[in-house]
Amino acid sequence: MSSLRTLIFFATPEHPCSYLDNRQATTMFVDPRAAVDKHLYSQLTELGFRRSGSHYYRPHCHGCDACIPVRIPVQQFRPKRSQRRVWRSNSDVEFHVTPVQYREECYQLYQRYIHQRHQDGDMFPPSREQFTSFLIEGTPQGFFLEMRVGHRLIAMSAVDTLDDGLSAIYTLFDPAEDARSLGTLAILWQIEETRRRGLSHLYLGYWIRQCRKMNYKARYRPLQQLTNGEWRLLEND
Repeated sequence: MSSLRTLIFFATPEHPCSYLDNRQATTMFVDPRAAVDKHLYSQLTELGFRRSGSHYYRPHCHGCDACIPVRIPVQQFRPKRSQRRVWRSNSDVEFHVTPVQYREECYQLYQRYIHQRHQDGDMFPPSREQFTSFLIEGTPQGFFLEMRVGHRLIAMSAVDTLDDGLSAIYTLFDPAEDARSLGTLAILWQIEETRRRGLSHLYLGYWIRQCRKMNYKARYRPLQQLTNGEWRLLEND
């Protein structure tokens, strides 16, 4: 089994940044041949790495530190009025924790979501192979959170279990249900689930101050950011 001391890292060539216009990005990857167990994955997450499928990565851009790893200390979190409203307005939603596996129903939801919400992104056009490599491969410690109204799947999240918390990998939802704020609902559920399991943090990935699509992460307070190797509270803007 690999450890932090034995890991080998690779950096990609510069490529266009997915989040900021007119920027070049470089990504650092853990050697895909490394055996990464839950404990090592937790250590990597503590250092600001994320998982995408079977790959573990973090930004490694020359002259730019816009991508800031953030996490919610769940014991201190108190929902805002608008977030409590999301809970109340979705009282008909049922939550189900399911194994990570391919099901056509989940892929069809993913396909609708990418087609209508992310036509300008790296994941367009969607495919079954892409869905599998992104959300199913490399998930020995993961689960799917399914949100249903009756028997109808309206949203789902890929979530990983770490030594000290949960990691919110990705959430997608039926675009026809946009008014429900299902992305917010998913994070609120994951915060409560992290508490229920006696864990301390919900990791939200990277927050980019200049990126409008990332603004939602700063709405969860208190929020900690990883700066110069130390987790610190994000100050109010």
